[in-house]
Amino acid sequence: MRCATFTHKALRISTVALQRLACPIAILFFVMVFASCTTFHTASSYRPESINTVRFRDRAVSKADAEIRVTVAVPTKEEVQALFQADLIQKEIQPVWVKVENHSAKSFYLLGAATDPNYFSPLEVVYAVQGGLFDVYQDEMERHFRSMNFDNPVLPNTAVSGFIYTNLDEGEKVVQIDLIAAEQVKFFTFFVQIPGMRVDYRMVDFDGLYPEDEMVEVDEDGLRAAIEALPCCTTNAEGTEFGDPLNLVIIGDFKNITAAFARRGWLPAEETYSTAVWKTIKSFLFGSRYRYSPVSPLYTYGRSQDFARQKPRHDIHERNHLRLWYTPLRYKGKPVFVGQISRDIGVRFTSEVWPPVTHKIDPDIDEARGSVVEDLIYSQMLAKVGWVKGVGRARPSKPRANLTGDPYFTDGYRTVLIIDQGPIALNQLQTFQWEGPETFNIGSSLEPSQN
Repeated sequence: MRCATFTHKALRISTVALQRLACPIAILFFVMVFASCTTFHTASSYRPESINTVRFRDRAVSKADAEIRVTVAVPTKEEVQALFQADLIQKEIQPVWVKVENHSAKSFYLLGAATDPNYFSPLEVVYAVQGGLFDVYQDEMERHFRSMNFDNPVLPNTAVSGFIYTNLDEGEKVVQIDLIAAEQVKFFTFFVQIPGMRVDYRMVDFDGLYPEDEMVEVDEDGLRAAIEALPCCTTNAEGTEFGDPLNLVIIGDFKNITAAFARRGWLPAEETYSTAVWKTIKSFLFGSRYRYSPVSPLYTYGRSQDFARQKPRHDIHERNHLRLWYTPLRYKGKPVFVGQISRDIGVRFTSEVWPPVTHKIDPDIDEARGSVVEDLIYSQMLAKVGWVKGVGRARPSKPRANLTGDPYFTDGYRTVLIIDQGPIALNQLQTFQWEGPETFNIGSSLEPSQN
């Protein structure tokens, strides 16, 4: 009887002990499993290559004025691995190397938030890579990442170089370098193409789209007349049916336009090909984000858009997006692009176009047109804005439809935007003294016209 009692008590004690051990054992098991997928390092094993032996700066580009010279370079995935002995790209972290040479009597400060509003600190990058598990090895990494960081300020007659740890961009990287000193701001914008993603404009030869004798330089009156005379709307490939209205005109160099949009979180679109279509379908089915989702083709001048920009939200269903076409017009020597902007509010399958997945647009396309003006004001690169007559009014009670059957309504105007290098303060924004939506004659035509 005593033996039985003792055995019963022993079993109870063993059960309690096992329960107490369960949590540490589970943690140990997790660590062992994690370790099987992780390479253990020691301090002596952390040996990134010297910055002088990795040749990424062979592709560096520079810009300068009388006081400042700025040079930037974006390493490839393999070069990043060599420089940091860590797969930062897999963590969607992209180091950008910057060198600032200050030949003035002032101290300048580089604003990392201009290059990427959500840039990473050096130790944040280390933790993202290592997770804080290997102290000795991590100490070596921390010292290395901090030593590679760009450190302010840039004192008079000195040079500072180092990396800004930015979020990963694919296809292209618009590197914006903003430098401030006492009562002074300098902008330097760099456009770097990144191999790997098939951006929609990669095959466009802008210089070869029109013969030289077709290029037309216009003054302000000629600009207004030419814009009002543009076709009302995009079309299908055959040019037999009207699509979304052409409600936007942007004047400026291609790189300045992309920089202005990049400063406000706008991204390029991937080409519409099998891989991109499959990414779109997966994002639609699983509600995931696809930052570079293709923009379906619409046609003007007998060709699909020359390039597109988009500002995605948290998943593929919602984004603001625009299409732009290069025109033969020049205003004060700058290219003139005509475009179409609308806001996507959902994704649906359709039999009207290929691929059979399309976005549904917000019917109030004037809201999207107005929002891009507000957005670009804060880019500090919007110099001038105006409105001209375009497609003609369509009331909410009698909307028109685009090629996929989505209804839209509009006051009928086109917004005209001039993009310049900047910085341009809000109180420096100029306007064309043309008519605007507030003076629109509500008795005008309800139907689209070519004028």
